[in-house]
Amino acid sequence: MVKLDVISDPICPWCYIGKTNLDKALADMPDHPFVIEWHPFQLNPDMPAEGMDRRAYLEGKFGGKDGAVRAYAPVVEHAEKAGAVINFDAIKRTPNTIDAHRLIHWAGIEQRQLLVVDLLFKAYFVDGRDIGDHEVLCDVADTAEMDASMIKRLLETDSDLDDIRARDAHSREMGVNSVPTFIVANQHAVPGAQPPETWVQVIKDIQAQLEAAE
Repeated sequence: MVKLDVISDPICPWCYIGKTNLDKALADMPDHPFVIEWHPFQLNPDMPAEGMDRRAYLEGKFGGKDGAVRAYAPVVEHAEKAGAVINFDAIKRTPNTIDAHRLIHWAGIEQRQLLVVDLLFKAYFVDGRDIGDHEVLCDVADTAEMDASMIKRLLETDSDLDDIRARDAHSREMGVNSVPTFIVANQHAVPGAQPPETWVQVIKDIQAQLEAAE
């Protein structure tokens, strides 16, 4: 088996598109060698804990409404191509994602990480829910058949906060400055939302190397 580490933020549309493309490739190559783990990266580490109005955030980041529209035009195009549903009109707030990353971490301990990542992407991009809100995160946990009452208690503490921040900082120290970034076998970084055919080729190359090494 080959480790595939994914550095991502659940409010990053390119991460959502990238996962959608990767999922297509994995479905086409069911004998793929990957063991996948998701790692935290906050696009907005200085976001207030309660988040902020999405329109104000985008216009502040991109210099007004026109700038935001221009910045997101490629996102819309690539999401449609990938078949990733994004309901921008439903998204009212841009959350702080530190608690969502904690939930992803806890889901990994229970072997439910991929499901929780999927549910967070859906909650934010499809349903327009605030994934910085503890009730929403507990609902995601419950849907993933985790113990929502335990997750609620953990979210009310500082459990694993320092660990998430340290892992985020470690990725930046390694040179990661945008997400998604995929790291294959602890060696090869694959940045960005790659198309499914790229992943199919990567899988074929790895399989050929594994067979040659036998």
